[in-house]
Amino acid sequence: MSADQVHKILRMIETAEASLRSARALLEELDPTAATKSERSLPTGDAKAYDSGESQIVEGTFDGQAMVGPEDKMFPVPANYASKSKLVEGDRLKLTILPNGTFLYKQIAPVDREFVRGALLKEDGQFKVVAGGKSYRVLLASVTYYKGCVGDDITLIVPKDREAIWGTIEAVIPAVGGAEVKEGESF
Repeated sequence: MSADQVHKILRMIETAEASLRSARALLEELDPTAATKSERSLPTGDAKAYDSGESQIVEGTFDGQAMVGPEDKMFPVPANYASKSKLVEGDRLKLTILPNGTFLYKQIAPVDREFVRGALLKEDGQFKVVAGGKSYRVLLASVTYYKGCVGDDITLIVPKDREAIWGTIEAVIPAVGGAEVKEGESF
């Protein structure tokens, strides 16, 4: 058996493990009582909202796609901003809502981070990176911004010392012969 064959078999095993984790996550979304969320819950106890002059300020926690504010209220974080700013699940954000309704985000307390490396794959229309025996969702905006292709090696930023569902792309190491994701590609 060649080293290339061993590498392919290992990737297949990682993909199978990622599929199992994805199935567990889907089950958890459909029936929250089916599995405990305690390991993945984000600390939102410090979330707060207040007025500052004519603007409203909301502080919360980035969940990988949006900011979770007081009373678990969700605030949309633009995917391009999250990708380019390399926001990581668990980062504390401050949202300033201007009188005209404009949202301005600022990262106020980043979580401790670590870097992992894994393969980019697409499963059920969702891009994921399998790294270190775990599967992490990644934003489509990050995949297109870094011109990622299924099969590419990805350097991913994840929270240190805690479980996460989402990872943030740091860099793409292109694979030979991959199919680039186009900006307007439909799934």
